[in-house]
Formats: sequence, C-alpha cells, structure tokens
Amino acid sequence: MAREDPDHKLNVVIAGGGVAALETALALSELAPSQTSRTLLTASSEFVYRPMTVVEPFAYPSAQRYSLAQIAEDAGAQLVTDRLSWVEPQKQVAHTTGGLELAYDALVVATGARPQPHYKHALTIDDRNLDETLHGLIQDIEEGYVSSLAFVAAPRMAWLLPLYELALMISGRAYDMNVKPAMTVVTPEDGPLAIFGSAVSEAVAELLRSAHVDVIASAYAEIPRSGLVLINPGDRCLHADRIIALPELYGPGVRGIPVGEHGFIRVTPYGQVPDAGPVYAAGDATAFALKHGGIAAQQADVAAESIAALAGAPVTPAPFHPVIHGILLTHEKPRYLTARITGGHGFSSQFTETPTWSPPTKIAARYLAPYLDEHDHQTANAR
Repeated sequence: MAREDPDHKLNVVIAGGGVAALETALALSELAPSQTSRTLLTASSEFVYRPMTVVEPFAYPSAQRYSLAQIAEDAGAQLVTDRLSWVEPQKQVAHTTGGLELAYDALVVATGARPQPHYKHALTIDDRNLDETLHGLIQDIEEGYVSSLAFVAAPRMAWLLPLYELALMISGRAYDMNVKPAMTVVTPEDGPLAIFGSAVSEAVAELLRSAHVDVIASAYAEIPRSGLVLINPGDRCLHADRIIALPELYGPGVRGIPVGEHGFIRVTPYGQVPDAGPVYAAGDATAFALKHGGIAAQQADVAAESIAALAGAPVTPAPFHPVIHGILLTHEKPRYLTARITGGHGFSSQFTETPTWSPPTKIAARYLAPYLDEHDHQTANAR
C-alpha cells in the first residue's frame, strides 16, 4: 500500500554495511530517488569484498576495499556511524549502541550473521582474517611439515564454497611444491555443493578427485581432540595433522524484532518481518538457509521494491525467487556455477568455464555489482 501523502518522503533507515545494506541503498536510489530519504547505519568505515579474501593466504593481492562514505554519498544516503542496538516497532524508532534514536517509516535490518567456532580443536576460518589464520599453515604445508589435512563443515553451515576453494587451492599449491598431503573434506551434504544440483555437484566432485582431495559426504563430524575427526554415521575415525573448519552462524537477535531459531529473522516472500510493522530484513541476518552475497542482494532487491512501492514509486514488487551465481576459485582457472533454488535443492544448474552473468563477479548483484565494477574501472583509469 502506497503512502497517502505523495509529498512526504518515506524515511528509510538501513542498518548494516555489507552487501544487503548497500544493495538496498543503491536500489532505492534507482527505484524511488525522490520518494525516499535514506540513512545508512553502520559502524564500519569500509566495505570489504569478502569473497576474495580466500585468495589472500596464497600471496594474492588483498581483497578490494571501498569507502562506505563514498558509497553512501553516491546512493544519496546519509551515513550514520553507529550500530543498531534495538528497535521499538510500535514507535518506529531504531536505537543505536551510541544512544541515538532514529525514527523511520521503513527499517531494513541487514546487519549480517555472527560467526562462531563450532569445534574447539579445529582451526576455524573467518573471512575477516583469513590471511592471518592460514598463512602459517600454508607455509608448513609447502615445507612438508603437514602430511594430512581435514576440511570439516559444521552441521549447521549454509555456504560451503570457501571450504572447497581452500581445499582445491591448498592442494594445487602443495603439488606445485612437490609435497602431497592427504586431504579430506567431511560434509553433511549429499555431495560437494549439492545445493547447485547434480550436474554441478558431479563436476565439482571430479575437480576434487583430480586434485587428490577425498570427500566424505552425508557425514557429521565431531572433533574430540586435536588431530581426530569422528565421523557419523558409521563411527569412522579420521586422523589429520591439521583440521580446518567453517564457523557456525547465528543471527543478530535484535531486541524488539521477532526472531526464529538461532536468532535469525523470518521474512515474508516480499522481505517484510511479520508482526513488526514496516520492518524488512535481507542478507545473512534472515532465516533463509543459504548465506551468500548474491542471495543477500536478491533479498535486498525484494525489500527495496516493497519499500519503493510503499513510498508511492511506480514499482510492482516481485517475491523472492533465488538464483545462485557462484564462482569457484581453484588453483588454476575459476569455474562458474549457476542454479535456481526450489525446495532447498538446485535445478537448471550449470557448470561452465566462462561466466553466464554480467559483470562476472563473485557477488552477482543487480545494483551493487555494476556500481563496484564502474568504481574499479575509474580507479584503474586514474592510475
């Protein structure tokens, strides 16, 4: 339902500084530039292109960083450097940790998820400090001090692409140095990246076999002590010199906003939080099982369309129908993966050596991807 007063700008507060938040701000600047006023609330000063941090331990350049002040300015948004603390939905006020009270006509919660280690006796990776975490390990592998590695997915981890990327890149680096550690991935999936469907999963499984990486699928791991992985079902044991694990994710659990299991926020197909008034959520903060930048951007687009329509812009909101575009980085050339998701499984999947979307970036986002692509070109041309 559109606003009754066409002269009133809808006051939109967007909490977060990641993909979902920036995609929302940029989308609204296109869909409802004159019908909305936009505030970006984030404690960060930079947007880090986190999917590329996976290559940093291998002596590649650091992931690109972008000024949030510049992005906010380009999106016509006011930047407030603070963090969302709690919300009063009845009064439509967002409170910050710094004591600010931000009134809103629409609020978008895009604050992301909280990663926490699941295994005490494993090296848990975090893309915020991946180079620091893995640099020493890779050196030990290259020098022959590590003869076996296990890559373990926690039972409740939704996005496994980085685990396979690390396995493939570490294997390639090791063989280049003429060392051949035994490497095993333990995952609860039916097969590697099964969410993309059987065609992609089988192709990734073949890549792993060629890289001498074993996969134990449909398996749940326990790590009772360093170097030991207990695998169920089957009561199997796997011994490894080093164990690398993905973190488990928890939702932001914002007080005043209804949350589901593990603190994640439930939303309607149009991005709105039920029973919370004009509150929307997008990205890793939501209860949608897949945590991925491209999915976050699609959720943000859905929320932005709903808000633009609420503001009176000539927009017909479309419900959320996720499509995953993923780039699997390997020791050699990348592979491009695409799948439409239904019922939690992939279909119409593709596995190619050339991109099927444009621009062919790690984060496929309708507004953010071309914005960053143009920014990168301008920066390159200015050198």
